[in-house]
This record gives sequence, C-alpha cells and structure tokens, in this order.
Amino acid sequence: MNKVIATADEAVRDIPDGAIVMMGGFGLCGIPENLIRALVRKGTRNLTTISNNAGIDGVGAGLLVAGGQSVHHIGTYVGENKGLEDMVLRGAIKLDLVPQGTFSERIRAGGAGIPAFFTPTGVGTVVALGKETREFEGRTYLMERWLRADFAFVKAWKGDRMGNLVYRKTARNFNPMMATAARVTIAEVEHLVEVGELDGDHVHTPSVYVQRIIQGELYEKRIERRTVRKAPAGD
Repeated sequence: MNKVIATADEAVRDIPDGAIVMMGGFGLCGIPENLIRALVRKGTRNLTTISNNAGIDGVGAGLLVAGGQSVHHIGTYVGENKGLEDMVLRGAIKLDLVPQGTFSERIRAGGAGIPAFFTPTGVGTVVALGKETREFEGRTYLMERWLRADFAFVKAWKGDRMGNLVYRKTARNFNPMMATAARVTIAEVEHLVEVGELDGDHVHTPSVYVQRIIQGELYEKRIERRTVRKAPAGD
C-alpha cells in the first residue's frame, strides 16, 4: 500500500479545529518542521498540542503558539519560548507541565492501550494536585493517565512508501512512541525509499502505525542555543 502524500499541505488537509496533535522531537532536534509549517498555513485553531517542548519563538511548535492556534499545550519544558511564557501569564493559553519520564510513559501507555499507571514521580508536589494516590509496598504512588491524540506528526530519517520508518539519534526520543498513540500518524522523512530498501531489523516504527508519509524539504536542523566557551588567555 502506497501511503505517500504529495505535499505537507495535503497531508494535514483534514485536521479540524479543536484537534489534539502530538509532535515528535527533542528540543529542535527531530521535529516535523514541514508538517508544522503546513498546519500554520492551514490556520487550524483551538488546538491541543503535545510535544516535549513548545519550540522557540518563531520555530517549530512555537509557530502554532505565536499564531494563537494552540490554546492548550502539554509538555515538559518551555524555557526557550518567551512568547509562550507571556501568553501563560496573561491566561491566553493553558499549559500542563509534566515530568519528562512521566510524559514519555503517558504517551507509551496511550499507544499500548493502558489508560492509567502509577508512578512515584510528583508525589507530595503540585504535580499530584487532584490526582489519585495509592500505597504499594510502603511507598506512595501517583496515578497518571495515558496521552493520546487525534493526529501525530513524526519526523524520520528514512521511510518507505508503506510507512516503515527509521530514525536517527535524538529523533528517537519521542517520535517512535508518538507514532503509536494517535488515531492518524503522519510522517515526514528526509529520504523516501522504495519498499524493500530498508533492512527490517533497522525499522523503528512499523508501517502499521503510519497512515500518511511525505518527503520533507527545507530542513533547518537548528539547535535551541549555542554556547561557546571563551579560550583562556594565552591559548
């Protein structure tokens, strides 16, 4: 089955207002840049976005925040996005900050069909407010619920026309698990190959989880912040 879609704009054509959208990547590494830009162009609004971070001002998921398209963001880190910080303080967007390990497990649980699980992370903190706790073997645990989405945007290094995907390095942090936790998974790849060209032992996301795939372009591959140490005097 050929799941290739000609353009990113066509791939996101049916994402409605109010949708829940997962977006893979870690920081600005391995983010689905083309699909995010297409969703910005489409102008879909009232979105709930789920990603490890909310991009930075003007880049990645930060584009959806800046344009007022995302009204609720669920993630683990937002420290590089001043626009989001301002919107949160003004009450213009709802923000749920989740411990990163818990965030990962909530997505994995969503893909595995596990509606809830218990973790010691967050017990006795504001993270636990309003959540059920139980004691197991003398230790208190907090109940966390799965995370699932209507659509997942994932970025892979290689993919074939059936949707089998191979990721590289940092892009393996959240993309693989998000691909399993949405009703519709849309993948963008740097290299689109024919069926049979990928070594089956190297496939990270099997095609059964992917409904659409596009050949990406214009990858900027940014980093959030570059710090260079000054050379000591005399060097």
